[in-house]
Amino acid sequence: MNIVIAGDGEVGLHLAEALVNSNHNITIVDPHEELLKMIESHADLMTIMGNSTSIATLQRANVRKADLVISVVHDEHINLLTCILAKKLGAKRVIARVNTMENLSPENWNLYQELGIDGLVSPEDIAAQEIINLLKQTAATEVFDFSGGKLSLFLIKLEDNAPVVNKTLNEIASAYPDLDFRAVAVHRNRQTFIPKGGDTFLPNDLSYVITKPNAIDQLLKLGGKVQHDIHNIMIVGGGRVGRITAKRLEKEKNIKLIEMDKERCMVLTDYLEETLVVNGDARNIQLLEDEDVRRMDAFIAVTNNTETNILTCLHARKYGVKKTIALVENIDYIDISQNIGIDTIINKKLIAASYMVRYTMGAEVTSLKCLSGIDADVMELIARPGSAVTKKPISKLRIPEGSIIGGIVRNDESLIAVGDLQIQENDKVVVFSLPESINAVEKMFH
Repeated sequence: MNIVIAGDGEVGLHLAEALVNSNHNITIVDPHEELLKMIESHADLMTIMGNSTSIATLQRANVRKADLVISVVHDEHINLLTCILAKKLGAKRVIARVNTMENLSPENWNLYQELGIDGLVSPEDIAAQEIINLLKQTAATEVFDFSGGKLSLFLIKLEDNAPVVNKTLNEIASAYPDLDFRAVAVHRNRQTFIPKGGDTFLPNDLSYVITKPNAIDQLLKLGGKVQHDIHNIMIVGGGRVGRITAKRLEKEKNIKLIEMDKERCMVLTDYLEETLVVNGDARNIQLLEDEDVRRMDAFIAVTNNTETNILTCLHARKYGVKKTIALVENIDYIDISQNIGIDTIINKKLIAASYMVRYTMGAEVTSLKCLSGIDADVMELIARPGSAVTKKPISKLRIPEGSIIGGIVRNDESLIAVGDLQIQENDKVVVFSLPESINAVEKMFH
């Protein structure tokens, strides 16, 4: 596939790196010469310095032969114009990053479609929704639903007292024969592996599990986790993520939002109806104490500064806050953040990649999640009639190394992929895969 990415920083770079490993022809358009030189030295792709709203620049990028154009600069107006021009110049599909989906009514979306835009993504909007979902499942580090929640991916950190700790998968399966969930990956000491029957779970393992809704309570119990009720929430940062999160939660939760910028506080006060907006620096421990951080059930740090988000979450943890969520934009910080006590990491680059990478795949892929902290994806694919995955029971399929089938959604029924279960045509199948296995997995579903 010929893909053109218009960017002005790290989101475009991360997306290019995610796609270049999938054997696509990537061209990246960016106004920053130094960044492009750095990209050229690390990745096998074409770079063009220039403004993506310039017709001449788009023609140099050969958008008339592009299967997909993705525009992810920080200014949504540039993204929209880039996509409209690219479509008029011959690009087959175009996707634009926008600041928020809140203001996109169905009428507006219809208008954008008439202008040729095939997809809109707001990483901030998706990040806010991920935060809200995590506040409903407080014991999980990461949650992602497939087929409307018929199957879910849970990431949990195993506690020292978890019943599964120091036991092999075979021992767990023998002791609990009717489990409706399956461990698909374990992250330990910066290494990710797909567990086999003889592998043993250890304390502090990050375990990725595909589960049915009815099994969530048992999953958390075996992981040594306890769900907490969330009533009082402190949000640090009144940017788009913090603002959207507060707006969606303020009718049902008690929310305090701390923001340094006085003018932004005035805007937030008009926009938010039941949220208490506080003007101040959340790095000030006295301010946190004055705002009664000890009474908070959840602490969410979503400023534009990764270090501030990590630091304030650690302060909140010291004061006994049970659930901490940090926006961490530097991907290199994700692993260490998870290991020093922050419950959940949100990263907008990975959110954008999860949405956009799916457009580079076949029609079989209905949803995809790029996981935080590890270089792996979880996908939901449709088994096409006559595809290889429908020929034999799962236990006899030649699943590509570095991938594992976690579960199946068949009509309104969800099934965990164990034993001699056989995939049928039109089943939706949830697969965990390391990057090098994704293409081979896709081929099995063609």
